[in-house]
Amino acid sequence: MRSLFWRILASFWLAIALVSGLSVLMGHVLNQDAWILSRHPVLKDFAQQWVDTYEGQGADAAQALLEQRKREFHIDTQVLNDSGDAVVPGTFPRRAQAMEAHNNDGRPLPWRRLTTEYTSPNSQDTYLLIYRIPHPLIDDWHRESLTGPIGGLIIALVVLTLFSLLVTLSITRPLSRLRGAVHDLGQATYQQNSLAKLAARRDEFGVLANDFNRMGSRLQSLIGSQRQLLRDVSHELRSPLARLRIAMALAERAEPAQREQLWPRLTRECDRLEALISEILELARVDAEQAHPETVDLNQILGGIRRDAQLSAPDQNVKVEAEPGLQLQGWPTLVERALDNLVRNALRFNPADQAIEISASSEGEGLLISVRDHGPGCPPEHLGQLGEPFYRAPGQSAAGHGLGLAIARRAAERHGGSLIFANDPSGGFTARMQLPKVPAPARLT
Repeated sequence: MRSLFWRILASFWLAIALVSGLSVLMGHVLNQDAWILSRHPVLKDFAQQWVDTYEGQGADAAQALLEQRKREFHIDTQVLNDSGDAVVPGTFPRRAQAMEAHNNDGRPLPWRRLTTEYTSPNSQDTYLLIYRIPHPLIDDWHRESLTGPIGGLIIALVVLTLFSLLVTLSITRPLSRLRGAVHDLGQATYQQNSLAKLAARRDEFGVLANDFNRMGSRLQSLIGSQRQLLRDVSHELRSPLARLRIAMALAERAEPAQREQLWPRLTRECDRLEALISEILELARVDAEQAHPETVDLNQILGGIRRDAQLSAPDQNVKVEAEPGLQLQGWPTLVERALDNLVRNALRFNPADQAIEISASSEGEGLLISVRDHGPGCPPEHLGQLGEPFYRAPGQSAAGHGLGLAIARRAAERHGGSLIFANDPSGGFTARMQLPKVPAPARLT
C-alpha cells in the first residue's frame, strides 16, 4: 500500500511539475523575442506611443521621443517605413550601423537586436521599429523579471504538492480500510461498524463499502446458519443412534425368541436414520446446485405431484388449479422437491373430509404457487421460524425431522424467490411460494 501511495503522489507531482516547467521553458526558448517585446516595460507599448507622436506632432517630436528614451533607458531605436527608408534619423550611431552591416563572420555584437511592426489605425501605414539593447541591460531585466515567475512557480508547486498529497491520501486511506476489513473477514472477526465512516462517503468508495458491508453480513449469516445446521444435525443424529445402540444392546443379551421381536425395532430405527440422512443430503444439494437453469414446465410438475399424493394418501383429495402454460427458467428437480415437500406437509395435518388446494398463477414477472390445507394451522408466534432446519412447532405430533419446509424455502431462495407461511383466515395453513420467471442470484440469508 505504501508503494501505491508514493507512486500516485509522484505521478501527480511529476505531471504538474513537468507541465509548469515546460510552459515556462517554451516561453523563454521558443518565443523569446516576442516574450521580451510583450513584457519589457519600456518596449511593450512604445511602438503605439511613437506612431501616435509622429502622426500627431510631427517628425521632430518623434525624434525627440527616441532621444529621450535613449537617455533614460540606453536603448537605441531606428524606424523604417514600408520602403525600408528611415522615417526619422533615429538614435543608432552610424559607426554602430556600419559594424552591424559588416558583421559577416557572425561575431557576437555588444547589443541585442529586436524588431517589431506596427500599423497605424489612422493612416494604415506600417512602421518597422528596430531596437538595439545592450546585453547587460537585457541580463539585468531578465533577472528582475524572472524573480516573480520563479517565486510564483515555487508557490504553485508547493500548493500542487499539498493538493496531490490530499488526493493521494483520499485514495489510499479507503483502500487501507478495505484491506483491513477483508483481513478481518478472513479471520471471522469482521464487525459491521468497521467501515461505518467509509460507508458514509458519497463517492465510489462509499458505494464499495456499503456493498462490502452487505456481503460481510450475508457471509456471516451464512457461516452462522451453517454452524447452527451442524449443531442441529449432530443433535438430530444423536437420538436415532442412541435408540439404535440401545436396541442392539438389548438384542445381544436377549434370547433368540426375544431377539426376533427386536429385529423390527432395529429395522425401524435404521430406516429413520436413513431417512434423516437423506433429507440432510437433500438440503445440502439445494445449496450446491450448480447446473445451468433450464425451462421448467410447472403444470407438468403439479400434475405429477398430485398423482404421487393420491398414491401415498388415497383417502386425501388434492385439487390443482393452475393457469395453462406456466413456465419458468430454473431447476426442475428443486422445484419438484420443494412443492412435493409442501404437499407432504399438508397431508400430515389435513383432515380426510377436506381437500388440499393447490393453485398456481402468473403474477407480474413471476409465478405464485399456493398450497393450502385445512388442518389446525400454526401458532402465529412460530410462523417466522417455520422453514428453519430441524424446527418443529410446539405440539406438532406428525412424523418428520423439520427439514421438508427448510428444503422448500432453500429451493425458492435458490431461484431468487421466497416462501411465505401463514394461517388462512377461514381456517387451515397456507404456504405461498413466489418464483421469478428468470432466476435471480440466490440469497445467502
